[in-house]
Amino acid sequence: MTAPHLGSPLELPADDRASSPHTGYTRAHWEAAADGLLKAAWQWATPGGALLDLPGRPSASGVRSDGLEGYARTFLAAAFRVAGAQGKDPHGWLGRYADGLTAGTRTPGRDDAESWPLIRDHTVFGQPMVESASVAIGLRLTRPWLWDRLESGVQDRTEEWLRGALRHTPAPNNWYLFPYSVAAFLDSVGRGDAETARAKGRALDLLEGWYRGQGWYSDGDGRAFDHYNGWALHLYPVLDAHLSGDAELSAHYGDRLREHLKGFSLLFGGDGAPIHFGRSLTYRFAAASSIALGAVTGHTPLTPGASRRVINGSLRYFLDRGATGTDGLLSLGWHGPHEATLQNYSAPASPYWASKAFVSLLAPDGHPLWTSTEEPSPSEGPDRVLALPAPGLLVQSTRADGIVRLHNHGSDHVRPHEGESGVQDDPLYSRQSYSTVTGPTSKANVADNHLAVVVAGVRSGRRAIRPLGAGGGDGWGWAASWHRPVFTSGAPMVPGMRVESVTVVRGRYELRVHRVLGAPAGARVEQTGWATGRDDAVTSALHGLHGWETRDGIRAPQGTAYTRWAIVPRLSAAAEGTAVLVALASLTAEPDAAPLDAAVSGVNVDGDTVEVCWAEDAATTRIGFEPLTVAHG
Repeated sequence: MTAPHLGSPLELPADDRASSPHTGYTRAHWEAAADGLLKAAWQWATPGGALLDLPGRPSASGVRSDGLEGYARTFLAAAFRVAGAQGKDPHGWLGRYADGLTAGTRTPGRDDAESWPLIRDHTVFGQPMVESASVAIGLRLTRPWLWDRLESGVQDRTEEWLRGALRHTPAPNNWYLFPYSVAAFLDSVGRGDAETARAKGRALDLLEGWYRGQGWYSDGDGRAFDHYNGWALHLYPVLDAHLSGDAELSAHYGDRLREHLKGFSLLFGGDGAPIHFGRSLTYRFAAASSIALGAVTGHTPLTPGASRRVINGSLRYFLDRGATGTDGLLSLGWHGPHEATLQNYSAPASPYWASKAFVSLLAPDGHPLWTSTEEPSPSEGPDRVLALPAPGLLVQSTRADGIVRLHNHGSDHVRPHEGESGVQDDPLYSRQSYSTVTGPTSKANVADNHLAVVVAGVRSGRRAIRPLGAGGGDGWGWAASWHRPVFTSGAPMVPGMRVESVTVVRGRYELRVHRVLGAPAGARVEQTGWATGRDDAVTSALHGLHGWETRDGIRAPQGTAYTRWAIVPRLSAAAEGTAVLVALASLTAEPDAAPLDAAVSGVNVDGDTVEVCWAEDAATTRIGFEPLTVAHG
């Protein structure tokens, strides 16, 4: 029995609440979802099937590149679907992709109805390099049923097109794993050489340099930690090692994936939502691909039932909230279309990198991922606080409402060669906190979860984030960082001014402590809280404990990915020279949550030392800035 799914036109099997008491999803739901997404996308294929020109705004790379993106990213879903079924292809997907490959590689670079664009440097409309990896992985997964059946001439043309990825310069980040994946495919079909070896060696060397510990890679030479860890930096090397049977590589990169999942698996809310943080969020349930890959390869700290809960919950979360729209196509956005979630490289087919989550289908029917009963996800257990010093992140989850919050004291989107003042504000990195039920406000509206210094009427931004440490104990945790306030007009920076920030969490509470140094005469400081909508089931609260003078709420008419319109609580005060400011914030869906002003029984600020006494148990949190120390007990 199949029926249109709630919030989606996809036809999925009836829920199975016996084996999946939390979501109702089974392996059959994943197969049906893949088939439904592919069916909708192929309605927009060119006559020869080389390009899938999905409707929507073009990306900065142009329409032809966007059409290749449609082919390549949907091919990933088809490849996982067919490979997971040991070659069974009831809908004939691989025949379509074989035809498209033949047409697209016949005259690459030609301006006609089918020809694929050439792969060039990342600075010259380089998006085809990204897509080459999906084509290569798709061919590798389906080799017995597609590649091995192609005419030798088509194989040769395909190899020549793919080698463009080996001969051109990737972007200085996870892009180096695209030629790596191309090289790995060519090696697997007996077409490897010094060029493929060089591409693989270069990527793995860079990966070693980007590894920061605790299972986290920086996406390049800076400090960008986000979902690219899971759906790129872990996925490509671990999948390659798994497919090649390389035990040494599997152990090396698999151990890192296992370590990563200890923390990352907590970043899915009780409703299945991934944390709304970092770029390319329109890839949606691709966020669960590393969870699935861990289960497939055995490199995971989670039980099969917990892994199943997370990946099922992530898929269902988006399908239930209209991610596909009435035409069955994944839209550019989060739940539905949402402009502020996008980047300039986002194309109509970009959301189909969500196909990476279908790596789960490489686990066959009898695999424990599908035979084990769903268990609660990590965020559905007792309240959790997890400090991750390597990326500078602090994770906070509460069982009562299923909300997960991420406090960012270490991840930014500033590359080493960029000056801070020349970098535009990126709300998906620059904010102090993120969650599974709220999104950041847009650039044009007031910034949520932000400490701004206001000089001559201009609010400062937060660009490069320098971590100062993270830690904690049973039921509490902290993370700290500092930054230089940057201004978008007038002088880019005030000499000598800096902001040091500490977040301490316990339960649903967030203690936010800042020390502003070098504030000029006439300056003001502002602290904002969580952005929520009028009719949201969640409540945002912000209460000044020390140093703050006024409190109000600022409207954000462009809303967030979760609400069309939002309001942001704000505290403000005058500041000159050195100022220490203490506030308590909360984001909760508990209907009868106690007010924030009842949570703390006393605050004492003595120079650079802050002591906060908690009303519930008389515990005291002590924060010192010279040197930085955080204690609780």
